[in-house]
Amino acid sequence: MMINTPNEAEALRAEIAALAARMIAEDGADYGSAKRRAAKQLLGNQRIKGDILPDNQQVEQEVREYNALFFGDSQPERLRLLRKLALEVMLELERFNPYLVGAVLNGTAGKHSDIHLHLYADNTKEVAIFLLNKGIDFEVSENINKRNESIETLSFMHQQEGVHLLLHSMDDVRTSARTERASISAVRHLIEESQSGDTAVTDIS
Repeated sequence: MMINTPNEAEALRAEIAALAARMIAEDGADYGSAKRRAAKQLLGNQRIKGDILPDNQQVEQEVREYNALFFGDSQPERLRLLRKLALEVMLELERFNPYLVGAVLNGTAGKHSDIHLHLYADNTKEVAIFLLNKGIDFEVSENINKRNESIETLSFMHQQEGVHLLLHSMDDVRTSARTERASISAVRHLIEESQSGDTAVTDIS
């Protein structure tokens, strides 16, 4: 496929974003794999010059539009449920400075979405000990952040929904401030707004 102009590249980028959004909303794919799969579906194994993959913001906007079009009657309630469950977990883990991140925060969460929390502690092993003392069975894995650093993650089920705790040291609180995230009070505010009919994400610092 030959791309000769910036307009052609942008059109292809938009097509990839729309297809990736459907994969995310319908199948629960992550953003990276959805964009790669969408590009392969549209282009096959062709090699093209330049970066034609859309950024996550463009895909996120497409997910919002897809949810509004196809899941407008169910997605808002699903989002409220996940935020309420996230708040329950955050209150239990309040000593570890929890912040909500991801689709449950930004409003794009759907039927396949899990709850993702960032925790900050002087000793991250205390989080695992806390869960064990609560009788919570969890799995340990590693996630890679934007700085290509490995982040220990504890995953478990809460009210039949997946919860993932990404563990950080207290030193990371300030360096993570640029990440879109919401504290306990901010999540509570989002829930109150959604119940009053205003679902905009505001004051998430």
